[in-house]
Amino acid sequence: MRKLNIAYWIVNGLFAAFMIFSSLDNVVSGEQSVAFVHDKMGYPVYFIPWIGVAKILGAIAILLPMLPARVKEWAYFGLFMDLATAIYSFIALGEPASGYAPIFIFVAFLIAAYVLHHKRRAAQN
Repeated sequence: MRKLNIAYWIVNGLFAAFMIFSSLDNVVSGEQSVAFVHDKMGYPVYFIPWIGVAKILGAIAILLPMLPARVKEWAYFGLFMDLATAIYSFIALGEPASGYAPIFIFVAFLIAAYVLHHKRRAAQN
């Protein structure tokens, strides 16, 4: 159980840190976020802080141990949808795979975090 807990916290912590740090510029509608999400991707400007806040809340939700499992399930799903939508957006714009391939690393971290979450819950019951 100890190794499982260590793996769970490392993977979830790294993934949550990535999601939080990647969304800080979105929350304040930073120049770089607007240039990328609005100008390049074509999403409306009002969407940028919304998705930034949602990613931060999702990342916090997967880290808080006192939250019910159902809330965590929705947080994992929301974070997956964010990453899947990012990949789809790159593909729809005709970007080369080298532009969006690194996102699959974070999808792998998300899947690992989700699997460890379920293994940890099963071990606790």
